[in-house]
Amino acid sequence: MPYRAVIFDFGGVLTTSLDDCARAFSKECGLPDDAYLHAVSVNPTGRRLYAELERGNITQEYWNSGIASLLDIDGTDLMRRALATLRPEHLIVDAARSIRSAGLKTAVLSNSMGMSPFNPYEPWQLENAHDAVVLSEQVRLRKPDRQIYQLTLDQLGCRGQDCIFVDDIEANLPPAHALGITTIHATSPTLTAERLQDLLGLPLSLPRR
Repeated sequence: MPYRAVIFDFGGVLTTSLDDCARAFSKECGLPDDAYLHAVSVNPTGRRLYAELERGNITQEYWNSGIASLLDIDGTDLMRRALATLRPEHLIVDAARSIRSAGLKTAVLSNSMGMSPFNPYEPWQLENAHDAVVLSEQVRLRKPDRQIYQLTLDQLGCRGQDCIFVDDIEANLPPAHALGITTIHATSPTLTAERLQDLLGLPLSLPRR
């Protein structure tokens, strides 16, 4: 099938692992390794706060304060500190660049981590590197809401069957699949790049095994 576009998640796909980043932050704060990760992804209050942040219903500063209370730490600029070790995942960033250079479209579809006072997206200049950028707080939707995938397709001017979607969270894939989008669960950069290469029939720079 000739694909026309690839949609990439941001954190954990175009970047290094968010889980590793979370553990590094916990260590910096003198907390157990999984304390921060548990606070934002397991604790019911933390999960609710993150979902509200992603939808743009609360500010990043409010989120900072709420998560800090759960961990009993200083909330000043917490999101910036929590993401301090996040880096580009160069293999996937380069793959996205190669895909776009080959004439296909690329998009970023991200559940937002807030954009003020700290904007984690700013250094990436995503709008210059991709044909569409959909950040959840700007559209008041979040993955896995079906509408946010359709919105991304609309911005690309593509049908679901024209596209591939890559995300590191498996629960975000079924709504995309229901729209006819081919999905890739990103479990490692190398495997993700190999799968993209196989689906697209494009030569991507892959590490030797």
